[in-house]
Amino acid sequence: MSIAFTTVLAGCSTVFQTESGPDHTVASYVQVESSVPGVTVETNNVYAGKTPLTLKVFGNEDGTFHDFGHPEFVIRALPLSTNQFEQTQRFHVSSHAGPGDTIPGLIFFEMDRRTGGLSVDSIPDK
Repeated sequence: MSIAFTTVLAGCSTVFQTESGPDHTVASYVQVESSVPGVTVETNNVYAGKTPLTLKVFGNEDGTFHDFGHPEFVIRALPLSTNQFEQTQRFHVSSHAGPGDTIPGLIFFEMDRRTGGLSVDSIPDK
């Protein structure tokens, strides 16, 4: 008996079982973590949850951010205390002007630094 396994690693966020979304998009999963657990995270000014969390992002089939009417996809982490800093990661979306940024697999926010956002192309667990 022969069993064939196919694995595709794209160097960006993982697409599990190709879940379809609006406007011919597919679901990607982004792990969001912070140096301090429990940080509030917003996406495009909408509450998304507290770290650590996994975001489901509907993007283009090529793994880039889709244009849903905003020129950017913004992920923001809000400080828990006065000695921490608000952190923001901005990603360009695909448009007629060009391709968008690749959806990362991991975003890490270092809350104690003025510029503490870091995104990594990886394959996170769902």
